[in-house]
Amino acid sequence: MTSTDVRQLESTRIAAWLRDAILDGVRGPGSRLIERDLASEFGVSRVPVRDALKVLVAEGLVELRPHTWAVVREFTEADLADLDEVRAVLEPLTFRLAAERRRQDGLRRLQESLEAEQSGARAGDGIGSRRAAADFHEIVTELAENRLLSDMMKGIRSRLRWALSQHDDLQHISEEHVALFDAIRAGDGERAADLAAAHVETSRRARVAHAQGLRAGDR
Repeated sequence: MTSTDVRQLESTRIAAWLRDAILDGVRGPGSRLIERDLASEFGVSRVPVRDALKVLVAEGLVELRPHTWAVVREFTEADLADLDEVRAVLEPLTFRLAAERRRQDGLRRLQESLEAEQSGARAGDGIGSRRAAADFHEIVTELAENRLLSDMMKGIRSRLRWALSQHDDLQHISEEHVALFDAIRAGDGERAADLAAAHVETSRRARVAHAQGLRAGDR
């Protein structure tokens, strides 16, 4: 293995860890990400840390501050409104295609993620439930079997995972995923698309309620 390969593996590992820390709320919006400190924490040079931060910048989770440090991005209401508009277009199509092109192996993986999400919701495991919910959406994209659509969804994957983590109503969201799974399994593309459109709106309302709750708690 070459030094370049090692550096790539290190940067991938660091990016994955930081991504999870951001999406799970361990490192909140505005948190500083200092190359020197991260390199010491991971036991690597600053180069793979710098590469990892560039990946997260491209994913929209991190912003670079010239000559200082990087910070975890703070999403504005305009950012989230933009994401909601894109989801409202792409997700109904994704779920419709997934229903029409479903395969047994994909349905099995989808059911496993759904069961993990429900289990986490029942146990009050917010991180586990939300991660499984994000996996559910990503598996649906794979089931759609459309390369261009997959590339488009990949471009917003981290932002979508962040948005999906911004709610407290774990049980209700998982129940909507059950209905979506049933439509996909039945091959009912029209119903899957309709449910997906409603799900985007439910996710938006849940996120808004979560943000209002946080603001009320700060008073």
